[in-house]
Amino acid sequence: MCRFAGLFTAFVILAGANLSTAAAEDKTITVFAAASMKNALDEVDAAYTAKTGIKFSVSYAASSVLARQIDQGAPADVFVSADTDWMDYATSKKAINEQTRVNLLGNSIVLIAPKDSRINDVTIANGFDLAKLAGDGRIATGDVKSVPVGKYAKAALEKLGAWQAAEAKFAMAESVRAALTLVARGEAALGIVYSTDAKVEPGVKIVGTFPADSHPAIIYPVAATTTAKPETNAYLAFLRSSVAKTILEKYGFKFLISPTT
Repeated sequence: MCRFAGLFTAFVILAGANLSTAAAEDKTITVFAAASMKNALDEVDAAYTAKTGIKFSVSYAASSVLARQIDQGAPADVFVSADTDWMDYATSKKAINEQTRVNLLGNSIVLIAPKDSRINDVTIANGFDLAKLAGDGRIATGDVKSVPVGKYAKAALEKLGAWQAAEAKFAMAESVRAALTLVARGEAALGIVYSTDAKVEPGVKIVGTFPADSHPAIIYPVAATTTAKPETNAYLAFLRSSVAKTILEKYGFKFLISPTT
């Protein structure tokens, strides 16, 4: 009888442990994040999964697309936008838990060319002739009407006096990564993307950097949605940690807050 009782107790303990493991494995956080976040956030999420067992389902796209999807009821727990405008939009639709919102990251925009291009060392300042620089080629960036990188690019070019002449040469892409791909494949002579995107694509090179004062500050806010799972708060805390900071800065992002331990 004692032996049977011991075996039964062991079975219960083992079953409980397995159930706990299964419960951890069943927990998945759904993240909607700006396309430019992919490489860096994938590594951050992998670190969090290794620590907690929680998995991720991540959708990367233009912030404009993601904000509209969240507004339409897409089941996201976290939204990471590449600008404050689209986070504001989602907030205005009562889809964001405002108390969890934080302006987490900064970035910069750069001019890129295919890695074998003859274009090098472009000085980007008032009066620079982007249209002439592109020649007969196209200039790729995100849609200037909605995609954050495109909006930043247009704002910079307008301030520098280069937009009007270059506008007709632009190939508007659905996201910054789509624009990056056009340049990497040689389908566009030049592109305007985030510096973080250029650093992870071996098919392009940075030929110039836009002055920070030529466009609105590039800010990536992050927040939980109003339908977020309870475990989302712990993940948001991890995004603010020194561990996440180290990973994100490795990819070229600027950490805009003081990290937690």
